[in-house]
Amino acid sequence: MGFNQYTKLLQSLINTSRSRTTNYTCSSLYSNQLRRSVTPSSPSASDHPKTKSFSTISSSSYHLNGGPSYMRGAVFWEPNKPMTFEDFEMPRPKVNEVLIKTKACGVCHSDLHVMKGELPFPSPCVVGHEITGEVVEHGPLTDTKTIERLPLGARVVGAFIMPCGNCFFCTKGQDDLCEAFFAYNRAKGTLYDGETRLFLRGSGKPVYMYSMGGLAEYSVVPANALAILPHTLPYAESAVIGCAVFTAYGAMAHAAQVRPGDAVAVIGVGGVGSSCLQIARAFGASEIIAVDIQDDKLEKAKIFGATHVVNAKNEDAVSRIKEITGGMGVDTCVEALGNPKTFMQCVQSVRDGGKAVMIGLTLSGAKGEIDINHLVRRQIKVMGSYGGRARHDLPKLVKLAESGIFNLDAAVSRKCKFEEAGKAYEDLNKGSIIGRAVVEIM
Repeated sequence: MGFNQYTKLLQSLINTSRSRTTNYTCSSLYSNQLRRSVTPSSPSASDHPKTKSFSTISSSSYHLNGGPSYMRGAVFWEPNKPMTFEDFEMPRPKVNEVLIKTKACGVCHSDLHVMKGELPFPSPCVVGHEITGEVVEHGPLTDTKTIERLPLGARVVGAFIMPCGNCFFCTKGQDDLCEAFFAYNRAKGTLYDGETRLFLRGSGKPVYMYSMGGLAEYSVVPANALAILPHTLPYAESAVIGCAVFTAYGAMAHAAQVRPGDAVAVIGVGGVGSSCLQIARAFGASEIIAVDIQDDKLEKAKIFGATHVVNAKNEDAVSRIKEITGGMGVDTCVEALGNPKTFMQCVQSVRDGGKAVMIGLTLSGAKGEIDINHLVRRQIKVMGSYGGRARHDLPKLVKLAESGIFNLDAAVSRKCKFEEAGKAYEDLNKGSIIGRAVVEIM
């Protein structure tokens, strides 16, 4: 791509992301025909024997009223215990929801926090929240525009923040603060009628959903959280768009509002942190400083756009950042680890009037310390950022990846089979995954 063409595309994306917000509305009615209680139901009448191996259902044979009656999913039962693969009743979407045949799902630290009991979440549940897949069913009473935008057979990518479209924040275009998402999905493990879509086959036991519950052969996703994935982008690598890239974009575009020529530091350059490096480069940052304690991650950070790397195990990260920036500090420092020590380093690394953006999750209730006088006198801005805004940002991120501005191939360091998902999370916990791992499901 020529420089002028690159600049024109990038500037268009940046300007659009910073344009005025648009109001959205959607139906809040749910079909009574498909309502199911989250209390355990009587055993299923299905006469299919429970499978002992992974099913290989073809989406081409799927029909709205005659598709498969069950699927397989990975279930987390309790902290620090291995996931098990279970048979589920086929999930059914409700109004303005879409059933996706899951093709790939990213392996993220947020899932790991749930699996280690560090973030409160209902169990049993299916984790996995960055997916790609194929549309196979629309919920009853879904509006015509949604069906036209996401037709049967469409290739899609899903964002982990799934906006309802009609709460106070969604109507202001602030999908990343969706009230329904936090009140229902993150607090209760359900979708926005207060019910899960996942039930174990045979017993009918409810299983909760971390976002859409992506580590399953099929996932129900609110339509507002989906964008079309072009055929030029692969399913596996594109899965990371829905969280790693989505989170990075939210931090850089909305929280930090990075401008060309800015100096940016990122503390922790795993899957999300390394995506921050790529987005900072795309936005024209002149100095991009990667901070980590693993040399292999720092070496790869150079591929993602880092102009300087700092091994915080060998030298003082704050002092080195100040040295690189001529004593000033950076315009924006992003903390992608969720650690009290690096939280403090992040605040100390920014210039007067700079922004410290926190995107790393950690143990529930953990506290970070700040020098109040420094914060007040030097006008330091400390802010959190959880992710992007699905309806606005997800299509832009697909374009960034399609144009090559964001390098998906470099972002994904490992691909594994569905049955290897548990091992992938074990390796993530050990710190042995450089970048992002993706589970290929079907």
